[in-house]
Amino acid sequence: MPFTPLHMGPGILIKLLLQGSFSLMIFGWTQIIMDLQPLFVLITGEGHLHGFSHTYVGATLIAIFSAVTGKHISEWGLRYLGIPGYATIRITWWVVFISAFIGSFSHVALDSLMHADIQPLSPFSDSNVLLGFVSISTLHKFCIYSGLVGGVLYFLSRAVLSKRNVSD
Repeated sequence: MPFTPLHMGPGILIKLLLQGSFSLMIFGWTQIIMDLQPLFVLITGEGHLHGFSHTYVGATLIAIFSAVTGKHISEWGLRYLGIPGYATIRITWWVVFISAFIGSFSHVALDSLMHADIQPLSPFSDSNVLLGFVSISTLHKFCIYSGLVGGVLYFLSRAVLSKRNVSD
């Protein structure tokens, strides 16, 4: 997948499903952290493109790092954006960790479907049983459509809930 944006599609759908039990900002932060190693390899030409960061062991460590660093950054971002109702929000630690782990593990799973150099179970196995399970075109469509559907339905549900609260 070409860096973070396509990974956000499934994250938006997950946000629709889990609502306040999921932080899209933490999820997105985790996507960025996941792709720092491939970015470094692309810039320097040194290393393995989808190396340790794209294994489940690496994803576990990245999830923990993303959770610890992302909580306060995300809360600051929500305050900075000044969106009514979000400026004073505090993201609980369990939501932070769930969001980071969903972010890092889904990243490895999605990239495993299309990148031959990924060894998601390393150091225990060099195999990638997900490679080619679906076509790259189908994978990209899934990511785009899940983001579109999730986004539209999320904002529709928020609008319905806000109208309900006004009329109560």
